[in-house]
Amino acid sequence: MRSKSWDEFAQPGSPALDFVFTVCDSAANEVCPIWPGQPITAHWGLPDPAAVQGSDAEKEKAFRDTYVTLDRRIEALFTCLPIAGLARA
Repeated sequence: MRSKSWDEFAQPGSPALDFVFTVCDSAANEVCPIWPGQPITAHWGLPDPAAVQGSDAEKEKAFRDTYVTLDRRIEALFTCLPIAGLARA
């Protein structure tokens, strides 16, 4: 598990993507690429926890807060999504 550049997914043989969530807060004004296979996309801008200055406890809290936010959003989305009714069209 690591942050990845979208360039990794434009290479031949890259995995097919069904959902793409970009999370970089500074990327909100950037032009996103055309994703192969037309996955469902969303931008959830969050502050970069790696940029937090302070004590180890403050840095850990920033990562924990980001994780919790993403976990809740993903859970809410996929709990409500009619997965069985989705098609690749």
